[in-house]
Amino acid sequence: MDELLGRKVPYAADAEQAILGSMLIDPACVGDVVANVRGSEFYIDVNRDIFETVFSMFSAGAKIDPVTVLDQMRARGCWKENSSQYLMELMEVTPTAANVLRYCAIVRDRALLRALGQTAADIQEHVYQSGEQAPQVLELAEQSIYRLRKQSAAGGLVPMTEVLQDTLSHISQAAAGGSKLPGLSTGLADIDECLQGLGAGHFILIASRPGMGKTSIALNIAVNAAKTSGKTVAIFSLEMSRQELAMRMLSGESHIDLYQLNQGRLNTEEWGRLMESAGVLSQVDIRLDDNPTMTVAEMAAQCRRIEDLGLVVVDYLQLMQSAGSGNSWANESRTQAVSDISRMMKVTAKELGVPLVCMSQLSRVNESTANKRPTLAALRESGSIEQDADAVIGLYREGYYTQECEDPNLAEAIILKNRHGRTGTVYLRWIPEYTTYVNDARQKDEY
Repeated sequence: MDELLGRKVPYAADAEQAILGSMLIDPACVGDVVANVRGSEFYIDVNRDIFETVFSMFSAGAKIDPVTVLDQMRARGCWKENSSQYLMELMEVTPTAANVLRYCAIVRDRALLRALGQTAADIQEHVYQSGEQAPQVLELAEQSIYRLRKQSAAGGLVPMTEVLQDTLSHISQAAAGGSKLPGLSTGLADIDECLQGLGAGHFILIASRPGMGKTSIALNIAVNAAKTSGKTVAIFSLEMSRQELAMRMLSGESHIDLYQLNQGRLNTEEWGRLMESAGVLSQVDIRLDDNPTMTVAEMAAQCRRIEDLGLVVVDYLQLMQSAGSGNSWANESRTQAVSDISRMMKVTAKELGVPLVCMSQLSRVNESTANKRPTLAALRESGSIEQDADAVIGLYREGYYTQECEDPNLAEAIILKNRHGRTGTVYLRWIPEYTTYVNDARQKDEY
């Protein structure tokens, strides 16, 4: 088809041959090559067959030279009558293996151009043939381009040898780091210990009844993550305005009463603390969106454009419009809508490769009982939230229900589900004047 249209398919035969010749001349470079280029990125079939043969030998720890490669090609069924001559030619046209990584970069570049062309054709097909609405086609286009930009190996069948190499590397890094968390820190030590930080691609749900402080703990986590990681934190608030969020962050950072801050009743010393806190928050990369009609697709599209994204925070799930179409719950069942949103949240977290922390309202299922602590049962009425989330944290304060309790500002963060660690109850302290949560000195309880 491309030839008929007068278009030349982008590929670099000489670079493909130089990679193969380098591996035959100097088998010591094979490790670097397989880490930088894949067999699927070779355009010429015979070159792809030879590369995959060498890769399989490298994975098995076999000796690599022209004779053993030819023998393995016979075993794999890709040997041809001119294979021996072609291997010799590959070695002759390759002057040195010193530039093999440059050859790899050229091959990957051409492969990316081919993939981009195919993606463009697929998008065009959806535009003219699928009958889908513009928002769905736009979402498909953005997802496709984002996958190409990342050049991620996620998805598809990957040899166990590659997975094991990555896994062992992760374990080694964790061991070398000592007490360092494998995930992003929340700033709340006992929660970090239970969750092992916020893991890349994890969907973490923080659930409670209204007024328990979901937004507050979300902002705590966001500010701490931005400070400690140096990465961009994206906050999507469907309930509060950007200014309200900034006011809360300033109150928590400066330790100035939120009511006083809203009224502007500050003395000279407090003005100084406020300016200092504003300076601190200005140094971190936190981005705010307060669009009350946000959809998951729109949120994901914005996040894909952030180069160094570290964390996504959404407040809160039940206010989000349904995934993809942007239709409200008036046009579909509430349970189905929330299920779709929850599933897309998890998919988005995995696609972006960053933790996604989402707030959620609990149903009134526990309100009529003596023990009003949150349970997973209160989530099950909202579709598939429980099964989609990697971790579910329920917030509870006895002081929310009665000020006559012994310690009305003692809070419990109940780890109801944790796919990657322990469950249990973590004690926090609620500071209402700053609308913030801090660590509490007492021990945590495990289930």
